[in-house]
Amino acid sequence: MPGSAGGRVGARELLRRVLDGDGHRSWDVEPLPVADPDSPYGRDLAAARERSGCDEAVITGEGLLRGRRVAYVVSEFRFLAGSIGLATAERIVAAVERATAEGLPLVAAPSSGGTRMQEGTAAFVQMARITAAVTRHRAAGLPYLVYLRHPTTGGVYASWGSLGHVTAAEPGALIGFLGPRVYEGLYGEPFPEGVQVAENLFAKGLVDAVVGIDELAEVAAGALDVLSARRAPDGHEVRPAGSTRLPGALAGSSPGDGAVAVEDGGSAWESIERSRDPARPGVRELLRYGTGRVTLMSGTGQGEADPGLLLALARVGGAACVVVGQDRRSQREGHRLGPAGLRVARRGMGLAAELGLPLVTVVDTPGAVLSAEAEEGGLAGEIARCLADLITLPVPTVCLLLGEGTGGAALALLPADRVLAARHAWLSPLPPEGASVIVHRTPDRAAEMAGAQGVRSADLLRDGIADQVVDERPDAADEPEEFCVRAAGAVARALAGLSALPAADRLAARDHRYRTVGTVPRD
Repeated sequence: MPGSAGGRVGARELLRRVLDGDGHRSWDVEPLPVADPDSPYGRDLAAARERSGCDEAVITGEGLLRGRRVAYVVSEFRFLAGSIGLATAERIVAAVERATAEGLPLVAAPSSGGTRMQEGTAAFVQMARITAAVTRHRAAGLPYLVYLRHPTTGGVYASWGSLGHVTAAEPGALIGFLGPRVYEGLYGEPFPEGVQVAENLFAKGLVDAVVGIDELAEVAAGALDVLSARRAPDGHEVRPAGSTRLPGALAGSSPGDGAVAVEDGGSAWESIERSRDPARPGVRELLRYGTGRVTLMSGTGQGEADPGLLLALARVGGAACVVVGQDRRSQREGHRLGPAGLRVARRGMGLAAELGLPLVTVVDTPGAVLSAEAEEGGLAGEIARCLADLITLPVPTVCLLLGEGTGGAALALLPADRVLAARHAWLSPLPPEGASVIVHRTPDRAAEMAGAQGVRSADLLRDGIADQVVDERPDAADEPEEFCVRAAGAVARALAGLSALPAADRLAARDHRYRTVGTVPRD
């Protein structure tokens, strides 16, 4: 089993065994500073550099694979469990964009526990940013190969780890949406054995092959020989152009239709407790009080349904749109979002694109279902595909973060042109109890973790993740109808502003937004 620490192959050793000779060339530059060197996190980073021999949790560059020039992104698990922070994401995105600009196939070999808990929500939203870069690479007609190594879990698996044209996995590798330690810490029992294992994922059709490292070069070279061959209309083979240009940053890409400063808004834990109040209005109340001409739709249209995800046609402020919303009440009654719910969401995205209607997503979820069935049903891949579809959707998009925003299920519906957040809504890579288990080995410090991770609406506004905060007076549960009318009005104004923009400008602004999201606070 590759699961033993002694048997784990590091990033540089993998490159030595997969690429031709020693001719690979690093693209890495010094990582962005993310912590005071004298802080506890700063000391953790220094220890990780010493232990791993790497300056961050990934290394990137280019080399030859059976004589073909390729770019690579390879995780180093010994660096803080391969976790993704701001500096890590910056390095990955830079490499993907360079590969796109130079017309190179990209080989990704993740091995990661997911988001870096020390950097909180800002690190969590980097998964959307990385997904956007990978989606642009694929849209340029360039091959993207993924090799899932032991272990690959969390947001990495549910984003760039699940978007390969061809995906292989290391024999015996642990691969899953939720890490087993977090599951056991939250639920007091181990995750079922044999589910989150490469061979089982292959049997369920979630990966294409289980391949040892020493066989990887041959398998990858064979796939690239076909994937890199494109045909012109006259039937001649052509190569992807190496001069692919990426849209530049747009001046004035931040919203001008209602982004407001807000006061502190109370503690993160206060917002979390308020968001979990059973009396808090959800997407059904939003549709009842804030919209008109509602037509509810059911399921994927292909034999699947999920009570936790609501799909509707509605008018918001007079604008016809498609609404994809997470139903908090149904989820709290035992219908946590699963792969089918995300496929329903993707049906809504496809419907909006086909009819040219704006899309409104409503995020309000305690998190995706955590079960063997969900893992085997492709939960992580559906999160990744929702992210990719939403980021590239041609129509105007608005996200309303209504209450709880836990994990990949929340992130899957987040990356819209405009993101609005209720005052007591929040966004986090895990429920605070789960983050506490990872960092402190106990769920009892959840309130402390929530405060440190920047999960509140005020934090999201400050960090450029949200554009506007919708007020609660003082709590949506105390004024459900008034709050829903207020929230729907904010959505309507955002849609009107987006609809007034030329499509090319709007799409370029979205592209810029999700290249930089969570990295630099916007004015």
